[in-house]
Amino acid sequence: MKIKTFEFNPLGVNTYILYDDSNNNSGGECIVIDAACIFPEENEELIDYLEKNNLTVKRLINTHLHFDHIFGVNLLAEKYNLQLEAHKDDLFLLGSLEQQMKMFGFDSSRDYKPEIGNFLTESDTIKLGNQELSIIHVPGHSPGSLVFYNKDEDFAIGGDVLFNGSIGRTDLVGGNFDQLIDGIQSKLFLLPDDTTIYPGHGPSTTIGREKRNNPFVGTRIY
Repeated sequence: MKIKTFEFNPLGVNTYILYDDSNNNSGGECIVIDAACIFPEENEELIDYLEKNNLTVKRLINTHLHFDHIFGVNLLAEKYNLQLEAHKDDLFLLGSLEQQMKMFGFDSSRDYKPEIGNFLTESDTIKLGNQELSIIHVPGHSPGSLVFYNKDEDFAIGGDVLFNGSIGRTDLVGGNFDQLIDGIQSKLFLLPDDTTIYPGHGPSTTIGREKRNNPFVGTRIY
């Protein structure tokens, strides 16, 4: 599976485009995870990549619904006639987008609130061509935080759950430090050590590296 990463908006959110390149052909269907583009040049960069690679967005999914991860959702939803998919436990966050944006110094006069078309759960599987993503619910950064895991190619799109040398903050509304640590240890750390984690901010890492070196997660026998 091909993974294209963009870093968007002043908070440096990673937006991911996933598409199946098993046939080595350009074009086809793709999934966009955490569409976070906010500035006109960012919107243009994202659309330009999709069009130059003949990609059609078939699903818009989010790891969670904090304001900085949804800026570009409506742009793609309108262009491709889609609705966002996320976990229901984060739905309440859409009611406080204006307050979230003001807290971080963003102009809150524009409405970025997306429509949710489907609620994702751990029992769901996201299929794309010959590939599929399983869903891991890891609350703590937000109640509905999700991780999308591809077993065949051993990678996960992790949102703001686990970072390279850090974890998602838990001091925002709905955050819970103990819950986050437990979820990382009991769910993510069961994945193979070579699993690449593509986080919501910053560089990628691996499960093994975070088991050994992450100072926030603590020690545990696996």
